[in-house]
Amino acid sequence: MRFTKNIGFLLLAIWLILSGLFSLLSIGGLGVLLALLAIAAGIFILLGR
Repeated sequence: MRFTKNIGFLLLAIWLILSGLFSLLSIGGLGVLLALLAIAAGIFILLGR
């Protein structure tokens, strides 16, 4: 597993994952989709893809 070395991208990935997790608590069709997209984007940034 290769983590990104840029602190900006690391913070962005953490923010995307956390905001996605907190958004999943709210009820709404589009909100859930955007929350899942934010979590996926954060994971891909962490993995460096």
